[in-house]
Amino acid sequence: MKLWLAPMEGVTDCAFRTLCYNHGADLTYTEMIRVDALVKNNKSTFNLLDLKNDTPTVIQFLAVKPEILQKFMNNFPKYNLKPAGFDLNLGCPSSDVIRHGAGAALLKRTQRVQELIAILKKTELPISVKMRLGLNQYEKEKKVYLNILNNIDADYFIVHARHGRQASSEKADWTIYQECIDTGKHIIPNGDIFTKEHLKYFQNLKINEVMIGRAAVKNPAIFEYLKYTKTTNLNKIKEEYLKLTQTYPSLEKYKRNVLNYLGKNMKATIS
Repeated sequence: MKLWLAPMEGVTDCAFRTLCYNHGADLTYTEMIRVDALVKNNKSTFNLLDLKNDTPTVIQFLAVKPEILQKFMNNFPKYNLKPAGFDLNLGCPSSDVIRHGAGAALLKRTQRVQELIAILKKTELPISVKMRLGLNQYEKEKKVYLNILNNIDADYFIVHARHGRQASSEKADWTIYQECIDTGKHIIPNGDIFTKEHLKYFQNLKINEVMIGRAAVKNPAIFEYLKYTKTTNLNKIKEEYLKLTQTYPSLEKYKRNVLNYLGKNMKATIS
């Protein structure tokens, strides 16, 4: 089974993605990047396009307006970046993002989502959608996520099994995956995945890839542990990470975030 590193704001910069790739992650994602800020040439946003080595990395966009996304994609070739694909964020539950009609607020707008996906597909790279089950419990019950799966022409769908009003401490609802698979679309589960038993559960559903987020910040070597039962000393992981932040300079907030979570509840991620 292939294991992917989830996009995480303030965490998944080049140094951290490379660390996880060195320890078994098959594919990594940038953090969410706002397309409207890219079009405005916002320097700090452009710095998030930090594909500085050969670590396979998908660029995740936050976009709402097709004309803005098209404007940026028209200029994309000049940046000489080589992503492994593009992803459209349909999962961010931030109130600021929702207020602008982006993230999880797009889940009900299948026509708009398809317009955005059509623009990205012109690149002929793999295109994914990372989505929640709805903006809230009501939308989950109405199964808006199935509307997206049935009506959007993406290459694969990363389904975070929570709705937008749920905290990460609330249990992900894996019972929805069978009906997602039944749509015939390529499904990648995300949420509360961190043990070999979890992988077996999804293998039994004929799933070939899963995405790991929070557990990877606590233990960036979780990928090779789940694949090969290989364990790596936490101090060595920390040392390797700090070296990578020098090779691929990280902002202090990224280092602070990673070092703050590194090693927390390790028993929960090594089982």
